[in-house]
Amino acid sequence: MAICVLASDGLAESRLRAELELGAVWQSKNDVQIPNEEEATRFSLVDLVGNAPTGAARLNLRWTFAEKQQLHVLLAPLQIRKTGTPDTEIVFAGESFEANEEVEATYRFNSWRLGYRYQLIDRPSGEFWLGFTGKLRDAEVRIEQRNLSAKDDDLGFVPLLHLGGRYELAPSWNAIVEVEGLAGGPGRAIDGTVQLRYGDPDGTGIRVGYRTVEGGADVDQVYNFAWLNYALVGLDLKLR
Repeated sequence: MAICVLASDGLAESRLRAELELGAVWQSKNDVQIPNEEEATRFSLVDLVGNAPTGAARLNLRWTFAEKQQLHVLLAPLQIRKTGTPDTEIVFAGESFEANEEVEATYRFNSWRLGYRYQLIDRPSGEFWLGFTGKLRDAEVRIEQRNLSAKDDDLGFVPLLHLGGRYELAPSWNAIVEVEGLAGGPGRAIDGTVQLRYGDPDGTGIRVGYRTVEGGADVDQVYNFAWLNYALVGLDLKLR
């Protein structure tokens, strides 16, 4: 569910918008090898624990501080914790986990972002934004079996390109598309959503949509590429 709140502070061009998004997330892919060396096992978290959906939420704050200019802050925590039974031994982060005995696997991928965007197109039929975002990635993979536990965590900065748009399909019906991403070197990060919204573009509305997050890194310390899918519903509210 996405709840959007807009409020004016007395300046025609100054608006604060908050979007709370709730939904279900499931894994299509999540391959791990830590460290990225021959002695470690490359395994699939999807094969290990399945891809049953988990609840997820994110909060996006947008501040239009000048004509056609906007800052946004995203808080997107994510943690998937499930149990499974490996068919073969898993060597992970310096520890060995036995086959045919249940393990608990945790995948954490929190994303904290600050971005700027500029409105290149502003028409009644639609709008288009271009900008950039700085992403702070807070990630962890952990495996536990009986009293044995091993983990690898990472806190890092990732620059992203931002593209956003709205297109009017019919009176009160709008398609919303937003993508943040960057690819190159040893990794990539892509976060995109498509949503269908009903209601006044500047007022109250409801929406449904799909979001996908894909990416990872292939470096000496870590091999991890994941593809996550979100189903979401939304409600937009305007104050004042």
